[in-house]
Amino acid sequence: MEKEDIIKDKSMDFAIRVVNLCKYLKKEKQEYEISKQLVRSGTAIGALQREAMHAESQADFIHKFAIAQKECNETLFWLELLYKTDYLTSDEYFSIIADGKLLMGLITRSIKTAKSHIPS
Repeated sequence: MEKEDIIKDKSMDFAIRVVNLCKYLKKEKQEYEISKQLVRSGTAIGALQREAMHAESQADFIHKFAIAQKECNETLFWLELLYKTDYLTSDEYFSIIADGKLLMGLITRSIKTAKSHIPS
């Protein structure tokens, strides 16, 4: 399986987890504001990865992945905030944050690899 396929699958799985978490937060915790931010950033990662697969150039690919990296970092922030404000239990937080950090690592490595293929 190619790295892009792994990122494609992991970003979709992560987006699904984020959407389901946001549904839970709204229904069970009556939390609406942070959920909106979380669902936006958490699902943008996969959308940007898909855009990057049809990039017009290597630079465009890197740019799309760099934005995905920023969205992933933002998502990690919202998750940490939810945990530190007691909307998420330790188990809930550490489970989803591990997936987010894995995805961040994959994206970061893809950017580094793509940059290494640009002629000097």
